Amino acid sequence: MCLTGVDYFSTLGYQPSIAYENAGLLAPLATIVLVVVTLFGALPIYSYVAGRSHTGQGSIGMLAKLVSGWGGKTLVLTLLGFAATDFVITKTLSGADAAVHLITNPLWPLSVADDAEKTRQAILVTSFLLVLLGASFMRGFREVIGLAAIIVGIYLAINTIVVGACVVYLVEHPEYFQRFLDHVQAGEWHLKDAPLSGTNSMTIIAISLIIFPKLALGLSGFETGVAVMPLVRGRPGDDPREPHGRIANTRKLLITAAVVMSTFLVASSIVVACLVPPEHLTRLDAAGHENPDIPLSDLKAKDRALAYIAHGENPEGKLVPFFGATFGTIYDISTVIILWFAGASAMAGLLNLVPQYLPRYGMAPEWTRATRPLVLVFTLINLAVTVIFRASVDAQSAAYATGVLVLMTSAGVASVIDLWQRRTGRWFTRIAWIFVFITLVFAYTTVANVIEKPDGIKIAAFFIVGIIVMSFASRIARSRELRFAGFKIADVETRFMWDTIRHLELTILVPHRPGRRSLANKEQQIRREHRIPRDLMIVFIEVVLADTSDFVNEPLLKIEQEEGRFIMRITGAASISHTLAAVALEMAKVGRPPEIHFGWTDESSVSGTLGFLLFGEGNVPWMVRDLIRRAEPDEAKRPLIIIAGSA
Repeated sequence: MCLTGVDYFSTLGYQPSIAYENAGLLAPLATIVLVVVTLFGALPIYSYVAGRSHTGQGSIGMLAKLVSGWGGKTLVLTLLGFAATDFVITKTLSGADAAVHLITNPLWPLSVADDAEKTRQAILVTSFLLVLLGASFMRGFREVIGLAAIIVGIYLAINTIVVGACVVYLVEHPEYFQRFLDHVQAGEWHLKDAPLSGTNSMTIIAISLIIFPKLALGLSGFETGVAVMPLVRGRPGDDPREPHGRIANTRKLLITAAVVMSTFLVASSIVVACLVPPEHLTRLDAAGHENPDIPLSDLKAKDRALAYIAHGENPEGKLVPFFGATFGTIYDISTVIILWFAGASAMAGLLNLVPQYLPRYGMAPEWTRATRPLVLVFTLINLAVTVIFRASVDAQSAAYATGVLVLMTSAGVASVIDLWQRRTGRWFTRIAWIFVFITLVFAYTTVANVIEKPDGIKIAAFFIVGIIVMSFASRIARSRELRFAGFKIADVETRFMWDTIRHLELTILVPHRPGRRSLANKEQQIRREHRIPRDLMIVFIEVVLADTSDFVNEPLLKIEQEEGRFIMRITGAASISHTLAAVALEMAKVGRPPEIHFGWTDESSVSGTLGFLLFGEGNVPWMVRDLIRRAEPDEAKRPLIIIAGSA
């Protein structure tokens, strides 16, 4: 839970400030709406996802099982783009806010004379923290998890002190809360472009419902929660195919994290709205008009509202005696550490997701299965993002929220489809209506966020296009790898005949497309055109394609006899050429390499290559020859490819 929490709980470092900047004095009401969505929307959906994707693939893994073909692969790659947006921006955004806490601390040795100098220092500090994070993952993963528990425990304890002391202060001084209510009722919200006019209670509630998507960063921990499922301990007797103990414990993790965070979100938003002056948080006046001439240095609570209170910087002074520079510095140190370490959960999610998809799809080199090269690549990407966005928390928050919301929407869609497929009966009883409603809420939140902050989808599009382009380039580059994981043998009789055929002095393999002509006719033609003596036995191979977009597969092999002829039927293949090459090479391991006899084809090289890449077919004889030459360097051990006859 703490590994998840360094992402989820660390948003307290900037969420109260961002909530106020986006919702003004209505932030507490919008936060309550967000908490309702969290507890009664996100939590049920991800509890279901945990039960259906216990290997840590999350909502993407569920959808990957429900879709197939190139369209399905493209959908998964698109979602991986949003996931990359989520996890990468988690690291850069958290690092940027950690830099804000550092350079605004009174003990920071360097002078921040103006906005330009503040930005320069923020970029340098953020970059240093990201490199330090990458170095920690180079050492190992268990050390990272152990540190997470300590960091989160200390951080939550300090935040409990700060928020708890402020709540007690508000109880003892109810005039602050009353002043907050008076401003709300008077329409003095510091809210830009209010979607409705009026100040009555129903209008205020309606506005809070409409603007709550602006606070979507508070939903950030769920996808990470299921991404780290492989690290959750289950029961000793758990079935690896459905580990009920691990699933139950993950659901406890999600519930605990959601309840803790929801409590902090509501309490901190009320505290900030009541105790932090608006002029220290936003450039908007009470009517919602912006004054861009206000320098960042005057917004003392921007991106650090709770630290502002802990330092005793509010006009009322120290709310409790021990608040001040010393305690504030302790708070800053704790916040900086957890914000820096929030990248650990994001890095864990990336290191778990990428090897499960891209190499398996053939859309990344094999080295991407290794941890250290991936850590290096992600660190370089993080540094580039930090420089491009000038280490700005605001500039990156939209992309972060967009990535989170799209993944949550996909989780809802996957859950609805999965339940539909698992249930029986009439159509209206198979639909999970509650999940449909939750998914629609997520979809509305996503669309509203994109409309409000279109920069988020632009940043996500960059990651999506990058992943898709690089993935398909890698797939094309690796298309001539043998990519054979072995055969599944259908039965004992097939095993016996397979071993018998492999040990023949010479095996003649003839590919055959079922349904075009009879085996007798095919045998007669192939013997005549290829001059095969009648005393040599021919083994016909029939390959049935399944999902041709798969890269590595394990097809089912069944050998039967029909009218005295051996037929090797292979089903569930991803490519005819790869399957034929794999059969021939497997047989060549025992005895004399076989011969594969093909008829002539007039297919052009362009159409053949496209057919090979996209549909697993193409110019099969030439592709089989090329695959065998690449896979077997010893010419004496290569199966012989013979092409003869007419088209």
